[in-house]
Amino acid sequence: MSLDFINIHTHKKIASKNVFSIENKYPNSQNFSHPFSIGIHPWFINKNSIDEELHIIENKIIHENCYALGECGLDKLIEIDFKLQKEVFIKQIQVSEKHKKPLIIHCVKAFQEIIEIKKELKPKQTWIVHGFNKNFQIADNFIKNNILISFGEAIIKNEKLQKVVEEISIDNFFLETDDSEVDIETIYQKTSIIKHIEMEELQQKIKNNFKKIFNT
Repeated sequence: MSLDFINIHTHKKIASKNVFSIENKYPNSQNFSHPFSIGIHPWFINKNSIDEELHIIENKIIHENCYALGECGLDKLIEIDFKLQKEVFIKQIQVSEKHKKPLIIHCVKAFQEIIEIKKELKPKQTWIVHGFNKNFQIADNFIKNNILISFGEAIIKNEKLQKVVEEISIDNFFLETDDSEVDIETIYQKTSIIKHIEMEELQQKIKNNFKKIFNT
């Protein structure tokens, strides 16, 4: 991969020629002409359309531009029934396993539940918790359970999160823009400063992570 920057998760179409971005899509999205992931976000679970949306995901996940399933996951701060969230999450894990696609996870105050589900199901595909902004203990717990994490805009100003980035190995994380206006280059620059390494070394290590997980 000759591109300079990998953006593992974004909600925006990025036109830059030196950035490889995985754009988040939903079952009702249009235009799958760029690299994408697709999943049922816990915010948008509708029990009346779950089967239909899973069918769409099954059709789209085999598209040549589909790199991952997601974002999907668990969120304890929303009103949607948590048991239903878990059921929909597990169904998407099964699709991820069937089609051998990594899983991009949305996780809010459900870190232990994510780990418990992983231990129970023993999936073979890589899981990536996106938009990570919690402490080192939670990050370390994910990594010990073979779950990678992805950092976004929050590392620019959040000093506690910067300490987490400093502590963990680059082998265990990706970088992303999610829905922020900050470009991925800025997030890479900040990460290289936090990790005390040259930009080129950071870029190569993230590329290596990508190649390992996405078989590119």
